[in-house]
Amino acid sequence: MATITAALVKELRERTGSGMMECKKALVESDGDIDAAIEAMRKSGLAKADKKSDRIAAEGIIAIETSADGKRAVMIEVNSETDFVAKAEDFTNFVKQVANKVLEAQPASVEELMALALNDAGDSIETVRQALVAKIGENIQVRRFELMTSEEGVIGSYRHGDRIGTMVKLTGGDLALAKDLAMHVAASRPQAVSAADLPAELLEKERDIVATQARDSGKPEAIIEKMVEGRMQKFINEISLLGQSFVKDPDVTIEKLIKQANATVDAFSFFEVGEGIEKAADNFVEEVMAQAKGN
Repeated sequence: MATITAALVKELRERTGSGMMECKKALVESDGDIDAAIEAMRKSGLAKADKKSDRIAAEGIIAIETSADGKRAVMIEVNSETDFVAKAEDFTNFVKQVANKVLEAQPASVEELMALALNDAGDSIETVRQALVAKIGENIQVRRFELMTSEEGVIGSYRHGDRIGTMVKLTGGDLALAKDLAMHVAASRPQAVSAADLPAELLEKERDIVATQARDSGKPEAIIEKMVEGRMQKFINEISLLGQSFVKDPDVTIEKLIKQANATVDAFSFFEVGEGIEKAADNFVEEVMAQAKGN
């Protein structure tokens, strides 16, 4: 039987990121064959990773990568269970690699993305993700991405920390303007580029609300109609990008700003970490009790 040295355990720990006792046990079972130990640990780890897949991952980061020629940009959200893991180097490196793979391959969906090879060994992104889950011990999910392409215009992006990201695509204008608008989108969170892009159901619902409020004022119908139109215009300006006041100069609307630059906003995108994910309420006492009963 091979002697399991401290140096061998140390090497296995560095290569797998697993605990000392787990590494020593794997080396004993593989009779000191480090490659066989890694294979066995991966098999065991991937089984554990599958068990973690139903745990809620609502933390994470938003990453943005741009192609060298500036014609393509991708924004991606990858989730973890805790903010601590979201800051780990293994996690951030994985996110960057996946984002660059989107730029390179331009997949149509997350499902298509996860099947792509990520490394020289030919491991798919899904396989690498599962291995990372096994190593880190948390559920990790590639949730969504958006790829913007502009052959003639420019794409500007902005990240507010790791949790909010935006991209803006312009025809005309320049990169500085596109970046300013991306920052504005992060601060003001418009729902559409213009009034014409807003959902009819949203406008109808708001009109019903403001009309009811106006009628409760007891004013004549002619005045009520003007009140409704005025309030609706204010509402539309508040939630459409072109109608909003520019965050850097509130006296200028975005519509006026882009006209001065002879530009057009083609599209924008806004991501926030965990947006729309229902987080489970943590109960520390219950968790400790459950672990105690398990032991």
